[in-house]
Amino acid sequence: MSRTMEGPTVVPAPVQAAYSYCEAVTGQQARNFAYGIRLLPTHKRQAMSALYAFSRRVDDIGDGKLKPQAKQDRLEGTRELLERIRRGAVDEDDTDPVAVALSDAARRFPLPLGGLDELIDGVLMDVRGESYETWDDLKVYCRCVAGAIGRLSLGVFGTQPGARGSERAAEYADTLGLALQLTNILRDVTEDAANGRTYLPADDLAKFGCSEGFHGTTPRPGADFTGLVHFEVRRARALFAEGYRLLPMLDRRSGACVAAMAGIYRRLLDRIEREPEAVLRGRVSLPGREKAYVAVRGLSGLDARLIGRQTQGGRR
Repeated sequence: MSRTMEGPTVVPAPVQAAYSYCEAVTGQQARNFAYGIRLLPTHKRQAMSALYAFSRRVDDIGDGKLKPQAKQDRLEGTRELLERIRRGAVDEDDTDPVAVALSDAARRFPLPLGGLDELIDGVLMDVRGESYETWDDLKVYCRCVAGAIGRLSLGVFGTQPGARGSERAAEYADTLGLALQLTNILRDVTEDAANGRTYLPADDLAKFGCSEGFHGTTPRPGADFTGLVHFEVRRARALFAEGYRLLPMLDRRSGACVAAMAGIYRRLLDRIEREPEAVLRGRVSLPGREKAYVAVRGLSGLDARLIGRQTQGGRR
């Protein structure tokens, strides 16, 4: 995938309003994501906000209080909207601002919109209450709800002309999505358990005596919860290491965006590793000043240069 040449253009007022709506949704609902995309130029930031707003709509259906059949109907309705966007059948004065913004973004960037179909498939797994026996099983879900978003984001970022290894850029974007999602799963084990969901593989839970789940602020007697968390942290770190190979392929500001978002989650992972039981007491988060530090580090290009040197060294 070559770097898109789509730059700033005159945006019609209804489309600009639609993008503003999506940016407001992103700022209110996804602070970590919003922290990263603010480093992008306007046209890329708007496209990323449109992707987020559509994805948020899908997630909200899955997390809502409707009965399963009603959720499935809503999700299929969203898939029909996506097909309209794919066909270019959404007018700029359509009453749905998310559809208007995403349609414009899809015209300006080579977005693999099938990734949003995968997202819908992943949320349908949640609606059906699916659980996962092995890591390979969970990877299918993670690729739907997060890896696909990584590949869609790459459609906005593009790769730099002549970037070494760029034929694997989509693979690395997908893997980075898996790393972020596994971090989310570790952070949210208590919240998910309260909603009747368990994402960690049953094989892993059994291995560490945690098959009874997570329903208190301390591990159940006999459960090696710390061992489980450290095991999953190592898996997430390996995914981050592989996914970070994407960074040297991106332009400076796109690389800064990815480095900031991934860096925030890496630091969350560090906190979870240091104090595994904290996730049983509530959601682990980073203070704003630490997020700002990660953003500055990403914008400096330090992470991209470091990963570039490591990648080159690994190929000798």
